[in-house]
Amino acid sequence: MHNFQAQDHFADGAQYIAGRLTKGTSGRTHAVVDPATADEVYTYELAGSDDVDAAVTAAAEAFPGWAGATPGERSDTMHRFAGVLADRAEEFAHAESLQCGKPIKLSREFDVPGTVDNTSFFAGAARHLQGQSAGEYTGDHTSYVRREPIGVVGSIAPWNYPLQMAAWKVLPAIAAGNTIVLKPAELTPFTSLLFAQAATEAGIPDGVVNIVTGAGKDAGEHLVGHPDVAMTSFTGSTGVGKRVAEIATATVKRLHLELGGKAPFVVFDDADLDAAVHGAVAGALINSGQDCTAATRAYVQRPLYEAFVQGVADLMESVRLGDPFDPSTDMGPLISHVHRDRVAGFVDRARSYARVVTGGEALQHPGAFYKPTLIADAAQDSEIVQSEIFGPVLVVLPFDSDDEGIRLANDTPYGLAASAWSRDVYRAGRATREIKAGCVWVNDHIPILSEMPHGGYKASGYGKDMSAYSFEEYTQIKHVMFDNTAVVRKDWHRTIFGDR
Repeated sequence: MHNFQAQDHFADGAQYIAGRLTKGTSGRTHAVVDPATADEVYTYELAGSDDVDAAVTAAAEAFPGWAGATPGERSDTMHRFAGVLADRAEEFAHAESLQCGKPIKLSREFDVPGTVDNTSFFAGAARHLQGQSAGEYTGDHTSYVRREPIGVVGSIAPWNYPLQMAAWKVLPAIAAGNTIVLKPAELTPFTSLLFAQAATEAGIPDGVVNIVTGAGKDAGEHLVGHPDVAMTSFTGSTGVGKRVAEIATATVKRLHLELGGKAPFVVFDDADLDAAVHGAVAGALINSGQDCTAATRAYVQRPLYEAFVQGVADLMESVRLGDPFDPSTDMGPLISHVHRDRVAGFVDRARSYARVVTGGEALQHPGAFYKPTLIADAAQDSEIVQSEIFGPVLVVLPFDSDDEGIRLANDTPYGLAASAWSRDVYRAGRATREIKAGCVWVNDHIPILSEMPHGGYKASGYGKDMSAYSFEEYTQIKHVMFDNTAVVRKDWHRTIFGDR
């Protein structure tokens, strides 16, 4: 059984502003539900516009001091932050599994250690936030580039990876000297609040990291449109991302969007079939398929197609669903019954035009469980192939030529992630060049690491999380130019007034 009692941890409220927990002032409450049992585990007051204003004010007041700290000072504090997270790893893992329903082994071995590593990475990266070195590009001037923090960042994170997404938003922002107000999904606030508390425990000043937990229409839109917020970073669906962009554009904010995905999984006929089968099941079912980079469309060259379908079906049927806190559980529930029914709707509609090979049904259980599902023989333009389902559903289609396989892989609005499976380095290399996605794996699918960027093409958004590239999102670039001549009447002045 889990050992995280949310009502005790957050008795003072689900808002974290200027270094302390407080209750929301919207006048509305929300219940966090354990998706594995349907039990309410925490009830809290939602944030309203006044709470957002208070958090932005706290962040704005903290900004000059934090931005003025040396890179070494920020780095040292963030290293302490990583240590606090590591010391409290089990607490974070239990809180994450309780609110999300994800298996404890996933929380312990993926979400929490990945977040600790990301914190350590940005602690080091804070000391390497540099512009271009000086140079005399005109001959008469010395130029250099400064990278400066933007100000208050207002970020919105999704419910599927609450801890990691909080880290991806907070860490590059504060490493660069910004302050932040983060709105987590109201379904899953626990680990975002714990993350902010850990930042304070590590010595990060009050107001640098703030959390407002409220509804998107209220707290979220007010945060994005706030005149004192200089940048918005959003991770979520493409539809909501468009709304965020509309609001942010009205105040000419810096905008970073990481949106939906429909990742292709392209298996060429020389691939290691067993490896591809195992990779497809793991890539499709991670986090119950609630992952924007999850393998969702497997394109398999025709000589391997039938064997691949059978292999994936057999392996999916061996996956163990159950109590997220049982270490032997492979897959937990979906985030809610509403979302489970949405996923089931996609599958049920597909029965009229495709073949459900395995799965395709909910468990008779109080929790929001849905069986791993494999669908074959769908048309490329069908809903099940084109739309983001965000559940444990993989659709498999055959292809003949390499040209066709790559064309089909690119044939959706999305471009977040993809994988190519081949023993031929030239074939795989072509796929990495021609598949339009922000990440293309070869002979694997899903691994991410702090040193490498994450972000999409096309309707999957723009901007990068993780890696040093993320500083491009969270810094202003300033050109500084010094005259080296001390000449009063410069030659170029004559283009404006006077003669040579």
